[in-house]
Amino acid sequence: MSQEEPSSADIETTDRQQTAATEAPPKSGHRTFMHVLVNTALANVVTSFLWFALTFWVYLETRSVLATGLIGGTYMLLVAFFGLFFGVLVDRYRKHAVMVGSTLFTVACFALAGTMFLLVPEAELLSLSGIWFWLFALVVLIGAVVEQLRNIALSTTVTLLVPAERRANANGLVGTVQGLAFMITSVFSGLAIGFLGMGGTIVISLVACGAVLGHLLFLRIPEPKIVRAQDRESFAELRAGIAAVRATQGLFALILFTTFNNLTGGVFMALMDPYGLTIFPVEIWGVVLGVTATGFLIGGGLVAKFGLGKNPIRTMLVLVAFSGVLGATFTIREWWWLYALGIWIYMMLIPAVEAAEQTVIQKVVPYKVQGRVFGFAMTFEAAAAPITAFLIAPLAEFWIIPYMNSDPGKQRWGWLLGEGDARGIALVFLVSGIASIFLGLAALATRSYRRLSVAYATAPESAPVDPGDDRGESPAAAES
Repeated sequence: MSQEEPSSADIETTDRQQTAATEAPPKSGHRTFMHVLVNTALANVVTSFLWFALTFWVYLETRSVLATGLIGGTYMLLVAFFGLFFGVLVDRYRKHAVMVGSTLFTVACFALAGTMFLLVPEAELLSLSGIWFWLFALVVLIGAVVEQLRNIALSTTVTLLVPAERRANANGLVGTVQGLAFMITSVFSGLAIGFLGMGGTIVISLVACGAVLGHLLFLRIPEPKIVRAQDRESFAELRAGIAAVRATQGLFALILFTTFNNLTGGVFMALMDPYGLTIFPVEIWGVVLGVTATGFLIGGGLVAKFGLGKNPIRTMLVLVAFSGVLGATFTIREWWWLYALGIWIYMMLIPAVEAAEQTVIQKVVPYKVQGRVFGFAMTFEAAAAPITAFLIAPLAEFWIIPYMNSDPGKQRWGWLLGEGDARGIALVFLVSGIASIFLGLAALATRSYRRLSVAYATAPESAPVDPGDDRGESPAAAES
């Protein structure tokens, strides 16, 4: 093996089994985790607030499903592109430094977007064939995507600060605050665009980003000393993340399954807002999203209280199949209450699905490479959504929606999907929901599912730490 290759001591299963000496979380770990959790929730609100507002603004001004689909797809494509790189940064640097750097970069991007909005005429910013639209959207999206760096860091702080037996519950709290962030974002993005326009929305985002940064600067995260090999280069760091995934039987299959599940998630990304904005005015749609986001709070709260059961993987697959049932039925008729109820229940399921994957990784993967594994998972899983969004958005706008609005489409599908202005979107939701049902149930019958279930059940209660790491110093000393 060449010197550039990751050392087997970093990633081999034998290393995980032999290393029983794991530093317990500090006594103040839970309190510190809660501070980090709240700050990350605030950061999620700010970044999502602006890119949600961008989507609302563009659709209202252009009425283009293609434009909103491309915006959502581009966001996930950027997440996929940077995911593994973000994971390397989380592993190589202190979590607090990573969070501060991420927030500073977001502030810079949003400030640049505000400058562009002031200097470029609004008509040019909204011209889909012009370069200014794509530059403006790209700057906003990059500023929002960098927030994913903080989310990876947050997942690793669960391992660092929370005892193993409480990690599923902590991941449930993560889902809860993400739901709260989504609820606040949805309501205020719609209201901001409806009453203040895009310019006022950018100003609010910048002020809020500054407040988040100020709070973050006063936080302290007790971390062990990070030891980096002198010959470890960037490509070797990336290979270490991939090798860590391969070292656990079934883990890649879990990531691959979540990737395929995100193919149907891309349908929601491309079409959920256009469908909602067809039924509701923008101000009301934002409120509807905010109310239905209470599902995040309920789902995350249930996970925080009861955990995910003895086998989180089985829990996740069953819930994915059930989410497919919801996706296939919540637009079966153009009834506003049915759509809102379906979104609400769907959002209840999301925290458990996401917490299941995080809990498994936190238990079976060594702490020193968890950032890279989370980044690897983010890259793979996020890559699926833009594929669907880029494919579905033009198909829906140029073929499916016109077909469903035609007499042949109404005659053929009217018995199943009823009547209304968004029956084309409803047909896409129906097909993607059926695909999710099949995906979840089929995965339960695979050998990879059984292997990963065994690996999770037999893994040490705490994610092992490589013996080469300097864990001798106290967390307080490491932070100083």
